[in-house]
Amino acid sequence: MTEHAGYRAGVRYDDDVGLFHGEVIDTLDVITFQGTSVAGLRQAFKDSVNEYLKVCAERGRNPEKVASAP
Repeated sequence: MTEHAGYRAGVRYDDDVGLFHGEVIDTLDVITFQGTSVAGLRQAFKDSVNEYLKVCAERGRNPEKVASAP
C-alpha cells in the first residue's frame, strides 16, 4: 500500500482502458488520481495529496486527518 504525508491509497486497474485508478482511503473527503504506469500512479497520488493539502491551506480549512482503526 502506498502512503504519502500520512494518507494511504487504494488502487484498482481498469484493463478496458489501461489505467490505474486510485483513491485516498480512510477519509471522508474524496481525493482521486490515475496513471498508466506504477511510477505515474505513485506520482499522481503524491500530487493529489499535495494539492488537497494546498487547497485546504488556501481556504483556511484543516485537512481531514486519516481515520484511525478502532
